[in-house]
Order: sequence, then C-alpha cells, then structure tokens
Amino acid sequence: MTHYSRRDFLKSGLAAAALAGSGSLRLSAAEAKATDSVRLGRSSAKVTRLAFGTGTFSGQVQRDLGQAQFTKLVRYAYDRGIRFFETSDTYDDMHRMLGVALSGIPRDSYQLMSKVTTSEGVDPLQKIDELRKLVRTDYFDVMLLHFQHFATWPTDSIRWQDGIAEAQAKRWVVARGASVHGLPALRQMPGDKWLQVAMIRMNHKGVRMDAEDYNTDGLGNVPEVVSVVKQVRKQGMGVISMKLVGEGRFTSREDRRKAMRFAFRNAGVSCVTVGYKNTAEVDEAIENVNLALA
Repeated sequence: MTHYSRRDFLKSGLAAAALAGSGSLRLSAAEAKATDSVRLGRSSAKVTRLAFGTGTFSGQVQRDLGQAQFTKLVRYAYDRGIRFFETSDTYDDMHRMLGVALSGIPRDSYQLMSKVTTSEGVDPLQKIDELRKLVRTDYFDVMLLHFQHFATWPTDSIRWQDGIAEAQAKRWVVARGASVHGLPALRQMPGDKWLQVAMIRMNHKGVRMDAEDYNTDGLGNVPEVVSVVKQVRKQGMGVISMKLVGEGRFTSREDRRKAMRFAFRNAGVSCVTVGYKNTAEVDEAIENVNLALA
C-alpha cells in the first residue's frame, strides 16, 4: 500500500483543485449557442434558446407550406438543434400539423409550448386535453394564457389560471405563464405570483411591440418593455420573446441581427421564437442568435 505524507496529501489536493478550477474556467468560457438548453426562470421547464414558431400571420405562412414541406422544415430545424416548438389554439390546424411533423421523434428530445384563448364557456382542462391529443403528446413543457390585453387580465383569467394549475398537477403541463399585448396588460406582470413564464414582444425598433393601445399599428414603448422584462427576470420568471423580425417587416438582415442582439444583450430575455418558411431562414436565425450571444 502506498503511504502519503500530510504534505503529499495537501499537494495532491491543491493540484486537483487547480485542475477542477481550470475545467470550470473552460466551461464558463464556452460560447453560448442558439441551440443550448436553458431553464425558464425558476420553473422546471428547459428549452432551447431559439424556438420554432408556427404562428407567422396566425400560422398562415406555415399552413401554406402544406404538411409535407412543413414536416421537412420542422425536421430540418430539429436536426440543426432547434428543439423548442411553439403554437397556439388560434393558429387553426397547427397543433395537428406539428404533431404529424414530430411523429416518431423521441418526446424527451424536444419541447412544446402552446397558448390557450381564455374564452368563456370553455372548460380549461378539456381544452388542454384536446390540444394534447391534436399534437400527439402527453404533456406541454409550457402552457400560456394567450393574448391577454387588458389591465384586468390577472383577475379576468382566474378560471383559466386554475385550469392550467390543475393540468400541472396532472403532469399535462410543466410550466405556466401568459402572453400579453399592450402596456396596460404588460404592467401587471411584475409581482404576479401565478406566472412562471412571460411571453413579451421584443425588438430594437419597437415594431409590433407594446404601446398603450394593444392594437396599434404604431411603435411600442421599447424602454418600458425592456424595464418590465428586467423586473420579471429578477423575480425569477422566464421570458420568451416574439416579434424579433417585426412580424416580417425587417427586410434587412442587419436589422434582424440587431433585433437578436438587443433581445439578449439589452433586454436579457431567456429565449426567442421565430417563424420560418424555409431552411435558409432557420439557418439565418441560428446564426443571428449565435452572433448575439458571442
């Protein structure tokens, strides 16, 4: 048996600590990527920083591809490392189309998010179960209250909040949250105890972002939106941002790159979602996010 002196033990311990330290330095210095998996705030949901959105003009762009081309595009994005797919009950046939596109891929290798309209006379659990079956999944990684656009939404949507919480208890949903439109609705997010995830529109120009009128065609209030993002992030919420290309209005690639840089560097969002109609747009979005994170 080999015997060590106390000095040898201390030396070996210091050497091991040095090696461990150098390893952690290398790890922390590793470049962040669009396809990295990140936790959404303090929730249990982990998603890739870049998502595949299916709601370009309420899903019309994706539906117009047809099932075969849409499936090819989804599989291409998956192979490139995008593993977070999002849709909504307002995007017509997109739950079913997405379910077909992802069929056969191991469920634990990708994440799904959906948004539900908080309609009167609809049973929340029944609706969530219907969407699960349409997209061929046992659970959603994220479920959001969709299109909350009045300042009273936190009380108006109580029945749906309770329904999503019950779906969480059944393990049909991992993380819960809301998607808001307009500053009056957005201002209710900081301090809300029910929210785990906030979906907030974001780009550097304020195009299709939040203003006092949720339905305006004018520019949104970028500084206030960024301020809210920082507040909710500090409170432990995950933030998913949309409208990164100004709902298709940013025809300049430089503007699209600036929007990504702004979202991650200035606003500090957790992840972003972009809608695609071809593989070139998938490739560009990955590159733009990688540049923003570099």
